[in-house]
Amino acid sequence: MFTSPGLTSVAVSSVNNYTVVFLGTANGRLLKINFNSFMDVMSRESITIAYGEPVHPIMQFDPSDSSYLYLMTSHQIARVKVAACDQYTICTDCLAAADAYCGWCTLETRCSLQHECANSDEPYYWISTSGGVQQCPSMTIIPSEINMEKENTAMIIQMNGSIPSLSGMKMSCDYGNNIETVAKVLSQSLNQYVYCNFLPREKYPAFPSNQDHVIVQTSVKVNGKNIVWANFTIYDCKRTGNIYPKTACISCFSAKWKCHWCTRKYTCVSNATECEDSIQMTNSTDCPQIVPASVAPVSTGTSQDIAITLMNAAFIKDSPLECHFETDRIFEARWVNASAVQCSNVQLHTSDKSHLFPVNLRLKEKPGQFIDSPQMMIVEIYNCATGSADCSQCHGREDLGHQCIWSDSSSSCRLNTEVLQIPGPCPPPEIRKIEPLNGPLEGGTLVTIRGRNLGRRFSDIVNAVIIGNVKCIPLQERYIVSEEIVCWTGEAIAEFSDVVTVNLSKEGKSRERYSYVLPVVKFISPSAGPKAGGTKITITGSNLSVGSELRVLVNGTKECTDLSRTDTTITCTMPSVEFTATASVCVQFENKSCIGDNNNFSYEKNPSIMDINPKKSQISGGRIITVEGNGFLMAQNVSMVVHTVGKEQTNCKVHSDTVITCPSPAASNLTGSKPASVDFYINGRLYTDDHHFPFDHYEEAVHISKFHLEYYPDPQFFTAKKEKWIKHHPGEPLTLVIHKEPDNLGLESNEYEVKIGLISCEIQIVSDKVIHCSVNESLSTSERQLPVTIQVGKFNQTIAMLHLGGSETAITVSIVVCSILLLLSVVALFVFCTKSRRAERYWQKTLLQMEEMESQIREEIRKGFAELQTDMTDLTKELNRSQGIPFLDYKYFVTRTFFPKCSSLYEERYILPSQHLSSQMGSQVQETHPLLLGEWKIPENCRPNMEEGIALFSTLLNNKHFLIVFVHALEQQKDFAVRDRCNLASLLTIALHGKLEYYTSIMKDLLVDLIDASASKNPKLMLRRTESVVEKMLTNWMSICMYSFLRETVGEPFFLLLCAIKQQINKGSIDAITGKARYTLNEEWLLRENIEAKPRNLNVSFQGCGMDSLSVRVMDTDTLSQVKEKILEAFCKNIPYSQWPRVEDVDLEWFATSTDSYILRDLDDTSVMEDGRKKLNTLAHYKIPDGASLAMSLTDNKDTTLSRVKDLDTEKYFHLVLPTDELNENKRSHRQSHRKKVLPEIYLTRLLSTKGTLQKFLDDLFKAILSFRDEKPPVAIKYFFDFLEEQAEKRGISDPDTLHIWKTNSLPLRFWVNILKNPQFVFDIDKTDHIDACLSVIAQAFIDACSISDLQLGKDSPTNKLLYAKEIPEYRKIVQKYYKQIRDMPPLSEQEMNAHLAEESRKYRNEFNTNVAMTEIYKYAKRYRNQIVSALDSNPTTRRTQLQHKFEQVIALMEDNIYECCSEA
Repeated sequence: MFTSPGLTSVAVSSVNNYTVVFLGTANGRLLKINFNSFMDVMSRESITIAYGEPVHPIMQFDPSDSSYLYLMTSHQIARVKVAACDQYTICTDCLAAADAYCGWCTLETRCSLQHECANSDEPYYWISTSGGVQQCPSMTIIPSEINMEKENTAMIIQMNGSIPSLSGMKMSCDYGNNIETVAKVLSQSLNQYVYCNFLPREKYPAFPSNQDHVIVQTSVKVNGKNIVWANFTIYDCKRTGNIYPKTACISCFSAKWKCHWCTRKYTCVSNATECEDSIQMTNSTDCPQIVPASVAPVSTGTSQDIAITLMNAAFIKDSPLECHFETDRIFEARWVNASAVQCSNVQLHTSDKSHLFPVNLRLKEKPGQFIDSPQMMIVEIYNCATGSADCSQCHGREDLGHQCIWSDSSSSCRLNTEVLQIPGPCPPPEIRKIEPLNGPLEGGTLVTIRGRNLGRRFSDIVNAVIIGNVKCIPLQERYIVSEEIVCWTGEAIAEFSDVVTVNLSKEGKSRERYSYVLPVVKFISPSAGPKAGGTKITITGSNLSVGSELRVLVNGTKECTDLSRTDTTITCTMPSVEFTATASVCVQFENKSCIGDNNNFSYEKNPSIMDINPKKSQISGGRIITVEGNGFLMAQNVSMVVHTVGKEQTNCKVHSDTVITCPSPAASNLTGSKPASVDFYINGRLYTDDHHFPFDHYEEAVHISKFHLEYYPDPQFFTAKKEKWIKHHPGEPLTLVIHKEPDNLGLESNEYEVKIGLISCEIQIVSDKVIHCSVNESLSTSERQLPVTIQVGKFNQTIAMLHLGGSETAITVSIVVCSILLLLSVVALFVFCTKSRRAERYWQKTLLQMEEMESQIREEIRKGFAELQTDMTDLTKELNRSQGIPFLDYKYFVTRTFFPKCSSLYEERYILPSQHLSSQMGSQVQETHPLLLGEWKIPENCRPNMEEGIALFSTLLNNKHFLIVFVHALEQQKDFAVRDRCNLASLLTIALHGKLEYYTSIMKDLLVDLIDASASKNPKLMLRRTESVVEKMLTNWMSICMYSFLRETVGEPFFLLLCAIKQQINKGSIDAITGKARYTLNEEWLLRENIEAKPRNLNVSFQGCGMDSLSVRVMDTDTLSQVKEKILEAFCKNIPYSQWPRVEDVDLEWFATSTDSYILRDLDDTSVMEDGRKKLNTLAHYKIPDGASLAMSLTDNKDTTLSRVKDLDTEKYFHLVLPTDELNENKRSHRQSHRKKVLPEIYLTRLLSTKGTLQKFLDDLFKAILSFRDEKPPVAIKYFFDFLEEQAEKRGISDPDTLHIWKTNSLPLRFWVNILKNPQFVFDIDKTDHIDACLSVIAQAFIDACSISDLQLGKDSPTNKLLYAKEIPEYRKIVQKYYKQIRDMPPLSEQEMNAHLAEESRKYRNEFNTNVAMTEIYKYAKRYRNQIVSALDSNPTTRRTQLQHKFEQVIALMEDNIYECCSEA
């Protein structure tokens, strides 16, 4: 039945018609086998008790509870539960496990032992595994599809499977979201039926977008527990037609549900009676639809008539239609006959090489409803001026139906307007590069040829490529017209080298030569290794780097992996094999014949590990573990891993065929002395014992560690008398006695190392408690003190300092000096004792004050946090109920980020016209400067030349070679300042926003140049500042790519933090003139006075912002302007700040009595004078009580008596505190001169109070910034970090600190810090100076968290750095983990990144006015015209393509127009 040599004990039980056998094994495991009544094995399970320790033969069930089994090993006795049923959470898993002890407890919906289930003796309350998974309870809903339009009152549920009788039980149908209806059993039969009241119509769940149905999960609840579940569907046919507007009719008939099409209403309905049509449709073939027809490609801007044939047009005959091409291209449609429509005078435009416009017919009287177009009819519009860089590309478009012709005079492709004009011949092919440059004689190498004019079509080059006299066969699928040919090389008879020739009507030859060579394999080493694989072999020979494809085959089938090669060597990792054998190893080039197959590799038995000693280690690690076994000389590398507690994998050293030594890793997560499992990796393969327990094709194949290591605390040492200083005279022998605390490590004498300074102390005697060591050489040194250190592994402890004494004379002098000092000490002691009593009393008093202060701070933080959490919870609810977070539109975000110094100007200048925000109260007046208009306004007489010039200049900027030379030329000019560089970068970003893939490639090329320049100096300084064009381009690129992540993930926690800061500041007094406040994060803005402020709740009425009256919380120390601000904030919190009324636009009136009212102002005739200064009026000044009634209203008569409060002259006005400089000290009033003196530093604790209150919101923000959405970082971050890694690797920069700094400078420093310090870039809010100061502290904390240098902080360090010093290490770990997770993720392909960039370009295609940006860039081109022309002329590539002449054409077109015309404008 079952035999094995490894069994040591057995126990048997009979449960539920099953026989269960428990088997103890010699390697410390308990095997459990379930047999059915026919003694067939149904399931197996293994439990590890104590690996390596045999289970004792005596093994029996617990007499008091047979669900437990007692067993013993060499060192322990265990009480093991016979089954772990609770690991199965669903019925099918429970019964499929075929465990005799486990069954499904039906009414408790859990897997359990039988006695653990209530009423398990009753039928179907507990289901055993013997009947199979078909017993599991389930239910069927009748009907399962519900029409949204019908009134549904009830549904029937059929109960299936093994379910106990439900009669008399409390039942309901649970629809989720706390919605339940009454349920009852209809009848008692084999299948029970349950009747349920249907879900109320108002509780129907919302339909998902773009979906015509919603699936509802329903469960039957019995006695408060859901026991079975099923789904039903609610559908709505009207949504079917709306979801698929271009195939509405066909989709209606194709729906899963029974839907009907109304021809007159032209809509899909659930009930045919809703239709008033006399003509009825029966299926989708009756639907009116467009019959697609091919239309010849047409050039951009050309007018054409398009005929459209219709099928089943009788249903819509004579209905007014219009032709619809994409979103905003609509033209007139005219009925030609009963089944044809003509789109007249269709004129479509594109700036792309070719664009496919879908053709649709829309019902003119029913916007949004279209004639069905199941197979979309397409019109192709092409632009000859785009995508054809040379003659062959231009003429090759003829095959696509494009009527283009190459103009030699302008070196450009244009529309062939003359029908009979025949394209002339193109220049000869120009071959710029071939790769690879060599290949084997057998051929088959894929050679890539790049250049210009490499054929107009594939048929031109089929037999056109030869190498010497050997043909190279082109691949059609890899051919790129005119630019690239990929061909298979033919076979050569002998070695030779020759140029590659492409022979079209004219012949082109490559400058480089391609060589046919004969690769030779000589030998491999090593020639043997373990059958587990992983051996790294080196194949030696000549010409091994040839060709495009290489494989190393083992026995002709398996591949050697991790290939790398040079001209003389190939290295790779051998695969594993099942049995020991000799295998042939050969090298295959280009999938041709395999060479060198006479070289053999011998697969030997795997190395075997017998034991490890010692089996204990100190926490610090580094203890040498000796590994015993055999076959170790085959191991090229060995490493050891200690699971769970080991910090890192350690590398081992092979000493002989039988001995390996490994240092133990340092421990982490140590929770006790429980042995940790140890694994070894030999040649990168996990070591497993070849002698497995014979459990074939079963889970026992799961690896279990054979060895274990126990960790104990580091040993502790001290000198004989525990002194910290040991005196020693040079020249005398030195013997040290070191005592050791008891430990469980069992250290040997050779594991200790004692040093005095750098000199070793020779160990003489070692016992459990004492170590004796002596030094035989002289200790004379220039240093008078030497540390005494003892080292065990990586643990190092300094136990004392050895003090080296001087000569006898020095000793005598020392005695005399000590005597004098002793006498003086006696006198000083008497004086000290007298004063110490007095100091002790003062110290006790100070301690009491400090404790009281600490208690007050703690209480202030606790109360502040509780209040703020309550306020923020209310705020969050308000955000959800209202319009939400006031995000700025993308175009305003971009322009404010690109042009931060003058955003009000540039924001409107480069954004195309759109409807501006308006407020019901009236927003601020918009800029009226002519350049702020969205349109490019130039006089009509200048427009043609300027438009042509800008178009040509745009073409140049879209040429990579021109743009890179252009940027470098400008940067070399001394008067081209940093501001100009940033401005140029932002203008380029606006101009190229529609082609982000091209923009990214330009940025990468410029960054490579910057990295090359930085690598030769100090690479760590790269990207630290924005001093070049490319650095600002990178900032802009990050802003574009991170916008979605910023809005969707970071926006809410950032906005909540801003609200929390503002609310916390407003909870205390704020000096209106100095801006200093009681609660802040910035020491410079801290109000260092104890101003008593009391809250006031005012009942305010205001006709604005959608609310009439509110209760507003203010402070009695607030000025009236501050009160107005708080009132406006309360009323307008759901409105963007730009639409709020301003403080000076409103009046505040207090109704003191039913007849008396006062207009409240900051300054009036009642204002008080103190020390020659006028104090601003506050609520306390007016004696306004709590609960007072005030009214705020808009006024046309602005209060012009007061400018901005913070700009008032402090010599004439003050609010809460007077100036404290000494010059004004004599002017203070007598009352103030007697004010209680308090050190201003005592109020620094308020920084801690504010920090503690805001901590949760700051943590949430940092976690959001450093988190992944859907377990993936933003695409741009992964792509750019990989780019930095690649550049560092190419330059041999292996310092991880340098890479960390590059990443930090490119993302946190360049993007996030900018956003954190400038929330107005993201939100439509008011950023006050005080909030700006707090954000500076938070931004500094974020910068410190991303830094790798340790903060050297002390008592003199600025408080802005000290405030978050405790949190910085934790934040730093999160940053490092974030960087590591990004690095470990699979690399992003260029196609994925380009697709993402193309989507971003498409999403915001029409947001910016590129003509204005181009004009501004041109001004730089004009200013440095001569330098740019010189740079273009000196560059070989731009000179060859004559870009300098095209640049001169731009100058010629623009020179006489731009300044004159703009001056006229």
